[in-house]
Amino acid sequence: MLAAALTGFLTGGSLILAIGAQNAFVLRQGLLRAHVLPLCLLCAASDALLISAGVAGFGAVVTLAPELPVVMALAGAVFLTVYGALRLQAAWRGDYALVLDGGSRPLWPTLAAGAAFTWLNPHVYLDTLGLIGAVSTRFPALPDKTAFALGAISASFAFFFSLGYGARLLAPVMSSARAWRWLDLFIGGTMWVLAFELVRAAL
Repeated sequence: MLAAALTGFLTGGSLILAIGAQNAFVLRQGLLRAHVLPLCLLCAASDALLISAGVAGFGAVVTLAPELPVVMALAGAVFLTVYGALRLQAAWRGDYALVLDGGSRPLWPTLAAGAAFTWLNPHVYLDTLGLIGAVSTRFPALPDKTAFALGAISASFAFFFSLGYGARLLAPVMSSARAWRWLDLFIGGTMWVLAFELVRAAL
């Protein structure tokens, strides 16, 4: 069981480390020190549900609904395009007085955005329902399969909470409007690149 849990942790960790829209959003909220706990819980719990489904064998859903990946990709691309435009607009305006004072959006809009970054990302289904589900087949025994799932889920919790709360270590660097402008330019550009890749993959 220990080997299965370690394999799950390393598999989940390696998949989640890539820079993506969800990670960039959590990083930004961590820098703002706003709604970090509920946002990290939302992202990690969502991963836990998807990983559990993948290990349980529900990756066959995609086979039953082959059009689902395309629909999710296009919906995700639209969301990423809009959010990227908002970040680029913020960088263009350069008005970061509220941010530098510690201001942020209310809780529920923040969680809604976090949910959209998670559930409208078709790659999360490939990673959890597909790849993690496939690796879990190496452990046919239920105790080992459970340990593998718990290991992968633990990696997700460890990553999001480290990212959200570790972001405050960058606070001294992010104490100027110029630094926030560069961050928003990076996030906006990343969102648009990801949106383009989603559309290209879907079509």
